[in-house]
Amino acid sequence: MVLAEDSVILRDGMVELLEARGCRVVATAGTATELLAEVSRHRPDVAVVDVRMPPTHTDEGIRAAVEIRATVPGVGVLVFSQHIENAWASRLLAGGATGVGYLLKERVARTSEFMDALRRVAGGGTALDPEVVDRLVNGERGGRVETLTPREREVLALMAQGRSNRSIAERLVVSERAVEKHVAAVFTKFGLAATQEDNRRVKAVLAYLSETGG
Repeated sequence: MVLAEDSVILRDGMVELLEARGCRVVATAGTATELLAEVSRHRPDVAVVDVRMPPTHTDEGIRAAVEIRATVPGVGVLVFSQHIENAWASRLLAGGATGVGYLLKERVARTSEFMDALRRVAGGGTALDPEVVDRLVNGERGGRVETLTPREREVLALMAQGRSNRSIAERLVVSERAVEKHVAAVFTKFGLAATQEDNRRVKAVLAYLSETGG
């Protein structure tokens, strides 16, 4: 794995902790530029990334995470930060809710929780802090998954795996047009307005994960 953290003390402590638990840290980075270079060089299973990194300490880290998702397929990305950046978090998940995680440092109570999340993301799974989910779906709750038909729920579950409409159609042995209708029904039942298609898919998946414990 590659670890990006601008605090030297925290970075060194995390390397020691991770390696003590069997993780191989192939490189560390103190800036987003270094992170991108190390990921390109090593092609790790997963990159752990802080949101705010030099030089401005605003959103350099998560911007780099989005770039990794777009340009280095197969590398899992686990954002580990004190901050939630809604717009960039949505972009991070727009490529599909697989091999991606977003955890808040102050809410990870045990090392085992972090290690479980890290392994899930490295293996192509998802690890999202419930508070991040709440923020990205505007704090709306209320069992919306229960309003879906069995077929709509199947479609949504496959969306949560990052599948396209065509892939879902092949998996369910139905037409792509039928899948489009089911996706549209999910958007309607979840109250997701017709804005950007990718953003609505992300929010639908986040709502699904928040209500199913995925």
